[in-house]
Amino acid sequence: MRRRRMEFVFLFILIAAVYMILFTHVSFNVKLFFIGLYIFVMVVTMFSLMLENRFAHETLLWMYVLLFFPVFGYVFYLFSGQLYLKGYLFRSKRKRDREEWKSLVTHVSPPDLSFLNNHQQSFAAFAKNASETTISTSSQTEVLKNGNETFTEIIKQLKKAEKFIHIEYYIFRSDRLGTEIIDILIEKAKVGVEVLFIFDAAGSLSLSNNEVKRMKNAGIKAYPFSPLKHGFFNQKFNFRNHRKIIIIDGEIGFVGGLNVGEEYLGRNKNIGFWRDTHMVLKGEAVNMLHTVFLLDWEYVSGEDVLQERPAFKNKVEHGDGAVQVVASGPDTQQGIMSDFYYSLITSATESIWIASPYFVPNQAIKAAIKHAAIKGLQVRLMVPAVNDGFLTQYGSRSYFGELLQFGVEVYSYKKGFLHQKLIIVDGDMASIGTANMDMRSFHLNFEVNVFLMGSRTIDDLVTHYKEDMKDSDKLDSIRYNDRGFLERSKESFARLFSNVL
Repeated sequence: MRRRRMEFVFLFILIAAVYMILFTHVSFNVKLFFIGLYIFVMVVTMFSLMLENRFAHETLLWMYVLLFFPVFGYVFYLFSGQLYLKGYLFRSKRKRDREEWKSLVTHVSPPDLSFLNNHQQSFAAFAKNASETTISTSSQTEVLKNGNETFTEIIKQLKKAEKFIHIEYYIFRSDRLGTEIIDILIEKAKVGVEVLFIFDAAGSLSLSNNEVKRMKNAGIKAYPFSPLKHGFFNQKFNFRNHRKIIIIDGEIGFVGGLNVGEEYLGRNKNIGFWRDTHMVLKGEAVNMLHTVFLLDWEYVSGEDVLQERPAFKNKVEHGDGAVQVVASGPDTQQGIMSDFYYSLITSATESIWIASPYFVPNQAIKAAIKHAAIKGLQVRLMVPAVNDGFLTQYGSRSYFGELLQFGVEVYSYKKGFLHQKLIIVDGDMASIGTANMDMRSFHLNFEVNVFLMGSRTIDDLVTHYKEDMKDSDKLDSIRYNDRGFLERSKESFARLFSNVL
């Protein structure tokens, strides 16, 4: 890609220019030449940035970064601000995925959604047309609360596998939990169960090479997603696979917020209790989740497996409401998860409950939340009291003032680290999955969520949310507005990076 090569040439020129200007004793005319060269690179870069037609405030932010942080700002822009790259880097995957989805859903009869109420049907109408996946009324879901419930059930079902285990994780560690699961996978592979394993190369840095070799020696096929050593100069390493998927025998699926590691069981002393939510799928929705995995597998392995797989006729006898699996990322249309969140929020007629560890909403979602509160809907936002990053913690807090002003209830979860990604609307629609409410999940990461309409599972989500409120402090607007100058400064500084978090 010519533009990408030119950007690295520009980086070399900038480094050389700064070195010649600041660290050599060449003549004034030579330094003047390099000053002009530096300015030329900046002008060309900012003009190119302007031609991308982003939001004006976002374009100006990157221009400020380029101007006020010499060289370092350009490096930051090169590896964090290049959203256009996903249109190029994953073009072949996106095209192939769309063709595969179309061939899979062409002959699928549309479900009867007449049992949904008006605002559920409004959201379903959007969901039907916005995603490649279909809405299922022949599926069942079950909520798994926290790590103990989740990994107890996962390990139980892994041991029952007879045909195949397909597993994909952003973070998979070589600690006690990870080793226990790997041992099960190896045991199953040795008795003829097909095991396909995808791990994100960046998120799973702590997955040891010895464990990967041990799996491969046992017959497990394991591939990293977007290897770092191949992704530096083409910048693929900035686009991570944040999905957490397990499919067992095509009959049961797992998806949600929990990665594989001891901290997700609350065993990390530095992090403490880990509050999260996972989900079990049965029925037609498993096919959709499985397809997401297989498309990723084709991408990392180069194998053409999807069309060769037998279609699993695994409708459940009594479906529970309407269920839709939605994948998002560089392999889907731009900002689809943000669109789903916006549509879900704007469909509300009574209440909107949100829980998110990283709350850095875009303009559309922020406006939708504020408008809902102004209309008198009950709007609740729950975030962790202490986050795992300075920018994410104070970036999230920078939004609290304007939300409190319009009547949004903000809860600070105190029991531990809140990591679940949850939206509940009117107590009868919900989203649960891997996507945070931030720019990285909306634009850079590969994500997957499950959207529920009229499902009994939502009652469990509501119950758990109410329980979490008891472990939270409700923010008082007066006390929040009286916070110190230092806190305000931290929030304002972090807010500058909200579009790149």
